[in-house]
Amino acid sequence: MKKLPKWIYYKQVFYSKFQAGCVKAKIEDNWMNGYEIGPLVEIKKLQSEKYIVRYTYDEII
Repeated sequence: MKKLPKWIYYKQVFYSKFQAGCVKAKIEDNWMNGYEIGPLVEIKKLQSEKYIVRYTYDEII
C-alpha cells in the first residue's frame, strides 16, 4: 500500500506563478548546503487563478 505524503502549506496565497516560484526557491535553498534531505516543494494553481506553495518531508511519494 502506497502512503500518501503529508503536505505542509505555505501561509500565503500568491497572485502570480512568479511570486510562488520565488518562495519555492527560497524553501529549497535553505536545504541546499545542509545535512538533511530537502523537502519536495510544489506550486499548485487554485481554481481562483491564484497559486499556493506546498512542501513535504516525506520520503515516500
